Amino acid sequence: MALKHLKQFEDINDCLVMAKKGDAEAQCYLGSAYDFRRQQVSQDYKAAMKWYTLSAEQGYALAQYALGSLYENGQGASQDYKTAIKWYTLAAEQLDSSAQYALGVMYANGKGTSQDYKTAIKWYTLAAEQGNAGAQYALGVMYADGLGVAQNYQESLKFFTLSAEQGNAEAQYNLAVMYGKGEGVPKDSSMAKIYMSIAAASGLKNAIDFEKKMTPSQLKEAQNLAREWVRTHK
Repeated sequence: MALKHLKQFEDINDCLVMAKKGDAEAQCYLGSAYDFRRQQVSQDYKAAMKWYTLSAEQGYALAQYALGSLYENGQGASQDYKTAIKWYTLAAEQLDSSAQYALGVMYANGKGTSQDYKTAIKWYTLAAEQGNAGAQYALGVMYADGLGVAQNYQESLKFFTLSAEQGNAEAQYNLAVMYGKGEGVPKDSSMAKIYMSIAAASGLKNAIDFEKKMTPSQLKEAQNLAREWVRTHK
């Protein structure tokens, strides 16, 4: 979990002073310092939870999302999916895309709530519209498998592409498969090779294993195609 758009403090001591005075941004940053070892602060999930809570209770969306993540993962407190959903929802309603995506995951997997694909689709869509790559990938999966929506390979391809263009290796791999099979798009072995090579370069095991089955000439061709595609799509 990373906290995007979090205000940065150059001096952790100044941050502490402001946090103690009730500044929600400083409290959230201090929580993140304990969470992610910022500025040589030792990791301490209980301290992170303390400061995130103070910030979240003031309605600060980033802290609400971070607090939800701690409860989901049982860091600083016992794992509590229902409380995680509570905080994710508060942040998601403030249009925090990371919280919207996290909430979608909770509903899709039935964590802290009944499994509800339609509600998962709702939150994934809101996050995807803000450019959240994880949510775009998740929507691609939902449309490919017909979960909460009618199966639609063209929509799946669209969302996998959006996610892949942001560097999501799993989306890149799935695009390779879809182009190879002609799902939602005319069959195109060149595009399949391109996305498989890009996914492998991103470190995805499935793609790396697939490339190992190629002959040296096939691998060279795929990598050359991928390099040229990346060069022309920068």
